[in-house]
Amino acid sequence: MPLQDIKARISAAESAAGRQLGSTRLIAVSKVQPNERVEAVLEQGHRCFGENRVQEAAGKWPAFRERFDAIDLHLIGPLQTNKARQAMELCNAIHSVDRLKLVNTLARLAQERGACPDLFIQVNTGEEEQKAGVLPMDADGFVTECRALDLPIRGLMCIPPVDEEPALHFALLAKIAARNGLDGLSMGMSADFETAIALGATHVRVGSAIFGDRAPARP
Repeated sequence: MPLQDIKARISAAESAAGRQLGSTRLIAVSKVQPNERVEAVLEQGHRCFGENRVQEAAGKWPAFRERFDAIDLHLIGPLQTNKARQAMELCNAIHSVDRLKLVNTLARLAQERGACPDLFIQVNTGEEEQKAGVLPMDADGFVTECRALDLPIRGLMCIPPVDEEPALHFALLAKIAARNGLDGLSMGMSADFETAIALGATHVRVGSAIFGDRAPARP
């Protein structure tokens, strides 16, 4: 089964890197996947999933949570400030904290709710104009500003440019995290998660290798 194959590859990558087995969290990226595929993975006992859009997550996961316990839901796509409250209610972690306006909104809502999901700061390691994320040169200051608002910053996240060697970006993210005392590294996807694990990933985001190609969006 694809899920068990991926888990075996994760364990092998951890072993090869001299890391503790089980130290990498597998986020099964269920965005744009039919419910029956997601349910099949849930039936195999997996509980950690990733969604790109709050609206899609809201239409899918409340029903699953009524039937399956201990679901650990991560938002891995861009978050609009007007969706922040809903995201905080739905998700256990948000991986796309990328601007001060969002940070201030999350801090206000966290005070109102008395709780906040784990947060990952997205770093635009490739400095791509079309991609969200804090620039590497601004990351240290951004971490400091988040901490000043008592937000639970768990770590950093990146999505390397498609045409560049991902290891360079994973190593850069790990360096930024280390100097800021952060141990969470959300990096690595279906094509490169083993490289990410070798460079310290604590969370890998794997979709197509588990579920197959994404289902076409409904009109």
